[in-house]
Amino acid sequence: MFIKRKLEKYLNEHLYPKEKTINIKSKKSANYDEMTCLEDSVTYERTAMSEAFTGTQAPSYRFANISDFIERNKKDDTFQTLLFKYIDDRGLKDSEVYNKVNIDRRLFSKIRSDINYHPSKETIILLGIALELNEQEIEELLTSASYSLPMNTTYDLIIRFCFKEKIYNLNTINEFLFDHNCKTLNT
Repeated sequence: MFIKRKLEKYLNEHLYPKEKTINIKSKKSANYDEMTCLEDSVTYERTAMSEAFTGTQAPSYRFANISDFIERNKKDDTFQTLLFKYIDDRGLKDSEVYNKVNIDRRLFSKIRSDINYHPSKETIILLGIALELNEQEIEELLTSASYSLPMNTTYDLIIRFCFKEKIYNLNTINEFLFDHNCKTLNT
């Protein structure tokens, strides 16, 4: 099956990045030390880290207090707002969405009626499948509920791959997850 080979390639590219050598400048000398690291890893200069730990440079705070920070960075769209925007944009009925992926009607009703309700990551993924969201839209929906699809776990990469490739059949997705010893989505 072509799509399974494509999934394997995708997992190999993202779970096992190639190693490469980088140079990091030492604070004590102008020489560079060689260091092997993963291609996708975040790198930093030792000088910045040593300054942070020794306190040679005072930290600068952009906001005077936490309330100011929260107000400036708070997103207007809640999970609930974004979910129902996607449902309305697609012209779907609530029942079409929750029935497609076997989400309990009472759970869906709780999501609709309680703005403070925080559904599980799996529930949000199932809703994304029902709505046939693209990769960017599922990321946005997950982020609105403080979740993500990191690029370092097999489960999350398979889910991301399915949204990227527009695979919305729950049985197919569960087959991919099962084949890689991951927890399957409840149906």
